[in-house]
Amino acid sequence: MTASAARRAHPTERPVTASSTVETDKRRQILEGARAVFMAAGFDGASMGEIAKSAGVSKGTLYVYFDSKEALFEALTVEEKRGLAEAMFQLDPDDPDLSGALTKLGSTYLTEMARPEHVSVIRMVIGATEKFPRLGQAFFEAGPACGIARLAGYLDTQVAAGRLRASDTELAAKHFLHLCQAGLLTRLLFAAGEPPPEDDKRHRISEAVRVFLAGYGV
Repeated sequence: MTASAARRAHPTERPVTASSTVETDKRRQILEGARAVFMAAGFDGASMGEIAKSAGVSKGTLYVYFDSKEALFEALTVEEKRGLAEAMFQLDPDDPDLSGALTKLGSTYLTEMARPEHVSVIRMVIGATEKFPRLGQAFFEAGPACGIARLAGYLDTQVAAGRLRASDTELAAKHFLHLCQAGLLTRLLFAAGEPPPEDDKRHRISEAVRVFLAGYGV
C-alpha cells in the first residue's frame, strides 16, 4: 500500500510531526512541574505561578496548555490514574491459574494503594472535590472505575471458561479489590498507621483470594 493510499484508508489519523512531539514534551514537562508543586503544597496551596516556575515555563505558556489550576490538576490525576489502571489490570484470560493471577493482581494493587504518594493524591482529590466536584468524578472514572471494569471483563472470561460461577462480575470485581485492602486505605488516609510490611500484605492477599474463590469459585 502506498503512503497516499494509507492516508485514504485512515483519514482521521494525524501524522506525528516535530511540532506535535514538541507539544507533547512540553505538556509532559508542565505536568511534571505541577506534580512537584501539588505534592509539596497541596491543591489549595499550589499556584499557577509556582507551577510555571517548577516546570521551567512562562505563565503564558502554562495557560496555553491549561486554562486553570483545576484543569491542570484534573489532567495530572486522570492521566496518572488511567495509566496505572491500564498497567495494573493486564490479565491473561487464557491463563488457567486463576488463583495465581488474582494473587499477582492483589499484590500489585495493594502495593500501589499503600504508596505514600498515592495516599497523598487521594487526600488532595478528596479535599478539592467539595469545591470542584468534577475533579472527584474524573479521578474516579479514570482510576477505580477503569480498574473495576477491566477486572470485571477478565472475570467474565473466567465465567465463560467455567472457572468461576455466573455472577454480577462488576460487583465481584469490587468485592475482590475491597477484600485485598480490607480497611487498609481508610487507615492510611487518616494517617492511623504505616503501610503494611510484606508478610502482612501476603497474608491479606492470600485471604482475599481464598475468600473470593470460596464465594465465586465453581
